[in-house]
Amino acid sequence: MANYVLVAGAWLGAWAWDEVVAELRAAGHGAYPLTLSGLAERRGTPAGQQAHVADVVAEVERLDLRDVVLVGHSYSGIPVGQAAERIGDRLAGLVLVDANVPVAGESFADQMPEPAALRADLAAHGGWWPPLPPAEFAGQGLTVGQINRMAAGATPHPGPSLTEPAVLAGPLSALPAAYVKCLLDWPEPPPVAAELIEAGHWRLVELDTGHWPMFSRPAELARVLAGAGSRAQSDR
Repeated sequence: MANYVLVAGAWLGAWAWDEVVAELRAAGHGAYPLTLSGLAERRGTPAGQQAHVADVVAEVERLDLRDVVLVGHSYSGIPVGQAAERIGDRLAGLVLVDANVPVAGESFADQMPEPAALRADLAAHGGWWPPLPPAEFAGQGLTVGQINRMAAGATPHPGPSLTEPAVLAGPLSALPAAYVKCLLDWPEPPPVAAELIEAGHWRLVELDTGHWPMFSRPAELARVLAGAGSRAQSDR
C-alpha cells in the first residue's frame, strides 16, 4: 500500500482532505494531509514558496515514509512538484489535482492570466491573498453546504509563496506523475502538463467535477489517487 501526502491549494489546510483521507485509510493506505506554513492552524506566518517545498520534504522525512505518493492540488502543485525531486527514492509517484505545474524560474503569479493584478491584490492586503468570496465557487459542482464549509475554513494565503520562483534540478519528465483534470473548471491541462501528457511522460485522468474535488467528489478522487499509487508502485 502507498503512503499519500496530500497538500491542498491556496487558502486551505489539511482539513480540506478529511473525506479523502477517510476513504484512503479505509482502503488500507497511509494518508497524511499537510497544512503549509501560513495557512489554517499555521496561519499568520509569512512563508515563501521554498518554505512550502521544505514543509513537504520535512513531513515525509519526519514520518519516515516510503512508497510516497505526493498529491498537490491547485497552487500546491508547484511546491509539491519541487518536493518530488527532493525526496529521492522515497517517491513512488506524483499526482497533480487540477494543479499548477512548477516551471524553473517561474512563480505562481507568473502563471496567472494577469500577474500584475495578483501582485496588486497582495500589496493591497498586506502581502496576503484573501480567500475567494462564496459566489466564486459557483458552477464547480459544489453544494451550498460544501461552499459554506470551504468559505468558513479558508484563511489568507501568504503572498511570498505566490511570487517566489520555482527551483528544479531536472526535467519534469523524470517524475512519475499523473495529472487529474477537473472538467468543470477548464477542460484542458496547463500547457506544460499537456506537453508531458502528449509525449507520454505523464498520464491524464479526467474528472467530471469542479476545481475542488476533495469536497465535490471525495470518494471518486480517493479511487483515482489509489489507482495512481498502485500504478506508480508497479512501475518502480
